[in-house]
Amino acid sequence: MSAASLGHLLRQRAATAGDRPLFRFAGATTTIAQVEERTNRLAAVLRAHGVRRGDRVAVMLPNGVGFPVAWLAVAKLGAVTVPVNAAYRSDDLAHVVGDSGAVLALAGTAQAARALLTTPVGQVGLLDPADAGPFGQPVPGAFDAGAEADAAPPYLDLPEVGPDDLVNLQYTSGTTGFPKGCMLTHGYWLRLAELAAGIFGVGEDDVDLTTQPFSYMDPQWNTVMCLMTGIPLVILPRFSASTFWRSVREEGATCFYLLGTMPVYLYRQPEDPLDRDHRVRLVLCSGIVADLHAAFERRWGAPWREAYGMTETGVDLAVPAGDDACVGSGAAGVPVPGKQVEIVDGEIVVTGSPMMLGYWNDPEATAERIRDGRLHTGDLGRRDERGYIHLVGRRKDMIRRGGENVAAAEVEAVLTRHPAVRAAAVVAVPDELRGEEVKAFVQVAVPVPPEELVEFVRDRLAGFKVPRFVEYVEEFPMTPSERIAKHLLPSGRDNEYDALGETV
Repeated sequence: MSAASLGHLLRQRAATAGDRPLFRFAGATTTIAQVEERTNRLAAVLRAHGVRRGDRVAVMLPNGVGFPVAWLAVAKLGAVTVPVNAAYRSDDLAHVVGDSGAVLALAGTAQAARALLTTPVGQVGLLDPADAGPFGQPVPGAFDAGAEADAAPPYLDLPEVGPDDLVNLQYTSGTTGFPKGCMLTHGYWLRLAELAAGIFGVGEDDVDLTTQPFSYMDPQWNTVMCLMTGIPLVILPRFSASTFWRSVREEGATCFYLLGTMPVYLYRQPEDPLDRDHRVRLVLCSGIVADLHAAFERRWGAPWREAYGMTETGVDLAVPAGDDACVGSGAAGVPVPGKQVEIVDGEIVVTGSPMMLGYWNDPEATAERIRDGRLHTGDLGRRDERGYIHLVGRRKDMIRRGGENVAAAEVEAVLTRHPAVRAAAVVAVPDELRGEEVKAFVQVAVPVPPEELVEFVRDRLAGFKVPRFVEYVEEFPMTPSERIAKHLLPSGRDNEYDALGETV
């Protein structure tokens, strides 16, 4: 089955498999036909409020069925969704709404509606607010999009929308400043969903599950994949390490995708006799800790496989489900069908589909990232003897110490192997003699002297890679995609240990 757009796909599937469950959330099931009707009604409301082809609509909703319904409704109009992270505060919110030029916003809480009303957006609609309370108190200045949708017609004449039409401004989390809006098309999501279904090897008995916020791209491609393949998507309201596996068991999930620090948080939960009592047959994950990879599989009894990609490119590399030799190797995988992945001057460079059109309102950043049709990821990589690509760091995370290049990721990987270390971030600090020095910010589970950490690295890496400075942090500032926001780390030098002297 081929579809030209997300709205076209939904309409096709509603006609041929409308009774199939698409979403399961909070004990309720929503079928494909119900999603088709709800998106028609909401699209009619948006059109009545002036939303037209190409207009941007900010969507700030908590996890649930409301977000994908809003996304697909906007898509049906040929308009563009701007997913807004619920964790955003005034500056983040003003940047994303202002930069995107959103003409309307949909909010899932009264608090979000009030926050959006402080931005340049023209209209704010409340969609079944989660914090409305028993009396449903209105928010002055916002309209009741949920009530209007209930009264709207269940049928909609769709405009002609094609695979090359823009459907998302997906703002990247950004580790060096405010996020940039990736311009993503209908074809991007359709191709990404096809690839994901192939990587998972989706069958008719599968049950998918997502726990990330819908403002991330992961639940969005999960939605399209499930719509394509006819399997249900279980939506969890949020990630909870203490209840995650219980939800997996109760929902009968067979596959899911995790990222960032989630696996480590799960692993640090007390072992449970029910750890293997589930139907999971495959876990996809980005950034599996190599030293814990085998332990994950032993504990939970299912294969964990690496997948590599980014908002700009969807998915580029994956480890085949049947390749047990990859466990613990740190390999990011081999190119997925339709993608060409090269190592150019040490950097991972990608061509093929899916790929963003560019960055919204930022031609300079687009030109820097995409050159001659090839997207430069900024990630440093190497190819092993089996043809698998390994990540070795970030180009912008290289520290130039006295003529030697130090990859921050390499030092971080060693530090996190220390049993007392929960997380580490390695950065460059200016030095008059060497140009730059290596500094490690460390979060520990139990106290450990900085001298011990320095020696731990010295025993495992070349001397020029050993941190000179160590500073402890209680918590790391994180980006919305669960990466350490290095640009928000303390810039002062008062609390660091100096391996060449004393604590200063």
